[in-house]
Amino acid sequence: MKASVRWLNSLLSPADLTPDQADAALTNAGFPIDARTAVGDDTQLEVEVTSNRGDCLSHCGLAREIAASTGRTLVLPPMADPLKGEPVGGLLRLRNTVPAECPRFIAIVIRGVKIAPSPAWLRKDLEGAGQRPLGNAVDVTNWLNLGFGQPAHVFDLAKVGGGEIVIRRAHPGEALATLDGKVRKLAGDEVVVADAARALSLAGVMGGADSEVTPATTDIVLEVATWDPVAVRRAARRHGIRSDASHRYERIVDPRPCMELARRAAGLIAGLCGGRVCEGELDDGPPLPPARTITLRPQRCRDILGYPVSDDEIAATLARLDITSGTPPLRGGSSPSPIAFSIPFNRPDLEREIDLIEEVGRVAGLARVPVHDRITVQVRPPQESERAAREIAGALTALGFFEAVTITFITPRRAALFLPDGCGTMEVSDQTRASEPTLRPSILPSLLACRKSNQDAGVHQPGGVRLFETASTFLTSPRGERAGSSALVETRRLALVLDVPGGARPGVAECEHAVRLLRGAIEHVARTVAGRDAALRVESVEPGCPGFDPAACARVSLGGKAIGHYGLLAPAAQAEFDLASRVALGELDLAPLTDLYPPKAAPVALPQYPAIERDVSLLLDDAVPWSRVAELVGSAGLDRLESLEFVGSYRGRQVSPGKKSVTLRLRFRDPERTLRHEDADGQVRAVIDLAAARLGASLRAS
Repeated sequence: MKASVRWLNSLLSPADLTPDQADAALTNAGFPIDARTAVGDDTQLEVEVTSNRGDCLSHCGLAREIAASTGRTLVLPPMADPLKGEPVGGLLRLRNTVPAECPRFIAIVIRGVKIAPSPAWLRKDLEGAGQRPLGNAVDVTNWLNLGFGQPAHVFDLAKVGGGEIVIRRAHPGEALATLDGKVRKLAGDEVVVADAARALSLAGVMGGADSEVTPATTDIVLEVATWDPVAVRRAARRHGIRSDASHRYERIVDPRPCMELARRAAGLIAGLCGGRVCEGELDDGPPLPPARTITLRPQRCRDILGYPVSDDEIAATLARLDITSGTPPLRGGSSPSPIAFSIPFNRPDLEREIDLIEEVGRVAGLARVPVHDRITVQVRPPQESERAAREIAGALTALGFFEAVTITFITPRRAALFLPDGCGTMEVSDQTRASEPTLRPSILPSLLACRKSNQDAGVHQPGGVRLFETASTFLTSPRGERAGSSALVETRRLALVLDVPGGARPGVAECEHAVRLLRGAIEHVARTVAGRDAALRVESVEPGCPGFDPAACARVSLGGKAIGHYGLLAPAAQAEFDLASRVALGELDLAPLTDLYPPKAAPVALPQYPAIERDVSLLLDDAVPWSRVAELVGSAGLDRLESLEFVGSYRGRQVSPGKKSVTLRLRFRDPERTLRHEDADGQVRAVIDLAAARLGASLRAS
């Protein structure tokens, strides 16, 4: 921000600020000066303004900061009382069709103007701030922008077709000639200011050449508006435009002061150009937001700052920034009661109590913060979620997995492979990410790309390459606050990839073996964080995205809640990543796992007597999952049953098509005596009979 010391003095009382004083005051307030340049009898300061302080991209904002730190008073220039003309309703209509992107649009008509050079005071103000004077009407809009941080624009009323201004989205492919002499082809998601037939300007970014004010202009439409920062940033980056207006709109311009500033600019234009301001203003937009309040606890402020400051000093310090309290503090003392402060429109960066505490410390002077000779440090253990993540990483590393750290951005094509049905992707408009603009909805594409890199490098591992990564994923859900809107969902996930043994053409047995290995890794992770009794359930499902093979995809549930999927990579996805061999892969939500950490363990006495184990092979329909078998055994109420284990399954020539043989192992133990075989015979027979009745199972002959 280029600021004129002469202009700053015009907003301060007493107006005796020197360049050195301005430099010191702004630097101490957090706005360091990068350069100082003499401009005639004025001094121009290059002020460094952080992105969250858009209010200080103006002389008024900087003068307010100087006044707060030096004891001066902020003085705004008087408003002109212009001559009034005919009612505006007979000359122009206004229609705002995109209130979400245009919170407020004000149009004022000034008739009978004469475009000419600006007076000396206005030219000096603009030149001192690094702006070239262009003519009285346009100079006033630049003066409003540099003086108050409110961009404005003027149209030639005669060039507004149909007597109507429409705020709308651009038509795809619509052409707009901008003031920089270029004709731009609009994509369709930009917001434009248009007349009844065509676009007149790229909203919040740059005006159009077809409605430009020239020396022949006699009637002017003054625009003072606010725009959605995201829409302005998107349009400016797409078309490679960086203007003073877009720079400010991207940092939030509040709609509440627009009318006062529009009237101030209209009166100044009429006074300098010799015109009349039409009766009434055209004003369109949603209801103005109410004033925000933040509650501050004075004792919390004292604790954070580390030095004593009374309640009335806190209130007086914030009042110098126009942050006022409706409740007078305890004068000269301290009160435990919190104080509610009203936040001015020009400070959207203030959101929490700690923000107000920072303002107290900044304005009062950070030099007051005591510096101790010693610092007390209290060592705390890591958070449970961090410990859980470390345990998961350790468990997977012990199983032969290597941890990967990959880039968050991928191509839209690869993102679509693992995008859940009904969801969308989030993309960035940045030339540096033109080839990979999509925030990944899944970690799996990144891990598969990493696997391809290892393949190209000739990496071989005993048992195949195994990779895992924990990272955030991003997608848009259709469950937004408004009908038809979407909400960004960020989820922390764990992804795993391992090679299927057997080379480029593995058989069914090799694919099944890889899937079992991956399931074993997932079960091991669950037991690592939740203990041996982790209620993990796996069931075959249709994949909700094209990346998984429909013939081998399963949903994983923990404690009755679905947390992810695993299975084989679909052939089409394998071809997309140009992988020589098939891989098994899976992805789980991390929070349901880490929330169960640490595992709860209880000591158990060593058994005094031996156990009896019985293996039972049941012939079942191929679609019956192991979870149903386990539930059946659990519901049988078997006497002295210690554990149930899955031994294996078989499909082949000795089993009918559509059937499978599942072998389970039942272990029985009595804590007070040695069991005999006949003690277990009845229990095993009960399991076989129950499986026949509920699952249609039969006992497989040996």
